[in-house]
Amino acid sequence: MTPSPEISGWLAERAAAGRFDVALIPFEAMRGWHFDPANGNLRHESGRFFSIEGLRVRRGDGPGRVWGQPIIVQPEVGLLGIVAREIHGVLHFLVQAKMEPGNINTLQISPTVQATRSNFTGVHRGRGIRFLDLFLEPGRARVLVDVLQSEQAEWFLAKRNRNMVVEIGPDEELETGEDFRWLTLGQIRALLTADNLVNMDARSVLACLPTAGGGQVAGDDFAAVLRRSFTDRSAPTLCSAAELGSWFTGVRALEELVQRLIPLDAVAAHGWEHGPDEIAHRSGHHFRVLAADITASNREVARWSQPLIQQRHPSLLALIVKRVDGVLHALVQARVDVGHLNVAELAPTVHCRPADHRAPEAAPAPPYLDVVLGASPAQFRYDTVQSEEGGRFYHARNRYAIVEVPESFDAASGTDEDTAGDYAWVTFGQLTELLAHGNYVNVELRTLIACAHALY
Repeated sequence: MTPSPEISGWLAERAAAGRFDVALIPFEAMRGWHFDPANGNLRHESGRFFSIEGLRVRRGDGPGRVWGQPIIVQPEVGLLGIVAREIHGVLHFLVQAKMEPGNINTLQISPTVQATRSNFTGVHRGRGIRFLDLFLEPGRARVLVDVLQSEQAEWFLAKRNRNMVVEIGPDEELETGEDFRWLTLGQIRALLTADNLVNMDARSVLACLPTAGGGQVAGDDFAAVLRRSFTDRSAPTLCSAAELGSWFTGVRALEELVQRLIPLDAVAAHGWEHGPDEIAHRSGHHFRVLAADITASNREVARWSQPLIQQRHPSLLALIVKRVDGVLHALVQARVDVGHLNVAELAPTVHCRPADHRAPEAAPAPPYLDVVLGASPAQFRYDTVQSEEGGRFYHARNRYAIVEVPESFDAASGTDEDTAGDYAWVTFGQLTELLAHGNYVNVELRTLIACAHALY
């Protein structure tokens, strides 16, 4: 067990104890990676891990509905796993202080195991992954959560990770070492109110934890109505489970998303330029593909090279919520994105890069962006900056917010006829139930669900 005041000191001590260095380098200086002369795709010499390829996307008909871009192709399923154990009658979770090359602050609190299939099958020829047996050996531990979930569909093509929580017996001791600590769920959730402390993978796994039906919850303050939204299965909802499922299935059935892999060289026709140090869009928007050389003394491999994606501008991921009959409802959208496995997933109300909508020639702002940007400080129930997955993204940090609006707020007034059907009001309990299944709730909304737990 680690007292809460000692957590920041532990992270600082682990950062000082190791050797960590990330240097951006020209593509030609990468070790083990090459551009395929046949198509320009960026690949690892093993044929494993991941590749950077081209993607041509068509969404429906009309101008501006076809485009091309680089995309991360990683067909293998990774493992994100947290070990739980009862200590003095309280459930604790084993987390690690893990370095990822794209982390803005080097070390972040991460799952017990965070590894690609290439990692845990030994393709990297490095040290074995600790505690992996607890997740892969049947009967080794009691399974609490086991579900495939997506990652950022803007940058990954149909990427999924296995999100797991397993519980070992209270008397089973693990030799954890200095990079691991047992924290309570309350401690981890409290850390989610700070910037860039709990990494994306841990947030994803924590969001998938079931919430027990607790019956009636007393009180009408924000914390009480939020807790009721998570735990009271008898609470009134604006949308039944059947209605929610039918609406979402309808969006997936009627939207058209056609994805086709193309040579990375071919994205030049869509405005992408390949230089010695980056692949970037000539507009200055979207993202860049970079190369990095990494040293990390506490990783399975002490030094390696790899590509990284760097976003041009941070995103705003905001969830608009309101109270309905004493229960908090969230306005979610069925969002179509380039890399989705099944056309659309549920996403925050606002999911965009505001900077992309400020120029005169820019695309129109998405629905409800003005509601969030115009909200008073008192309406922001949650507002922090959180990092995205540092194993693939370089210094990617986005603003996550939960904004409460009055019960009289009319969602239809914030959108037009063409997009009004893409939004629905749901409770946090309904979202948690959907998280027992894969590819329903996107990774950004999973972060907001995990963070919402910290508010009650």
